[in-house]
Amino acid sequence: MSNEQAKDDLATILDGFAEQMRTITRLQRERAALTASATARGKRVTVTVNADGTVIETRFGSGIEDLDYSEIAKAVTEAAQQAAAEVARMGRDLMAPVSQNRNRLPKLADLVPGMPDLSKELAIPEPPVVSTAPPKSPERLGGYRESTTDTEQPRRGGATDSGW
Repeated sequence: MSNEQAKDDLATILDGFAEQMRTITRLQRERAALTASATARGKRVTVTVNADGTVIETRFGSGIEDLDYSEIAKAVTEAAQQAAAEVARMGRDLMAPVSQNRNRLPKLADLVPGMPDLSKELAIPEPPVVSTAPPKSPERLGGYRESTTDTEQPRRGGATDSGW
């Protein structure tokens, strides 16, 4: 490979990298503006989350008075989890072009003869699925359940009336 060809290849890679960074910056701004809403209990509870899955609005519709506190709490939790899952999906869909562009760029091993392909070693592993189980549930405790005292009732998951 001639020196000029190597320079041209490097310039192409740098241009591709710069374009990738511009795309990522634009997509990050678009992702930051995402919101998703979900309803529960016959539209009596609506929760809206931002791009990070943080609740930014909770609204109660007509008929909310027909639910008891435990049902309202469960409905809020359910709607928040649904909205968070939806905004996460929207974020993944939005960022998909970044992965596609990355796969089109040449690898360092393609440009430097004898260079090992380190892409597998440098790949970021998939994070584990985050549990939506309530605190102290068997799922969160890995099957282990804390013993309770005579005066303390075990948590049965989801909403509790402790905050009321």
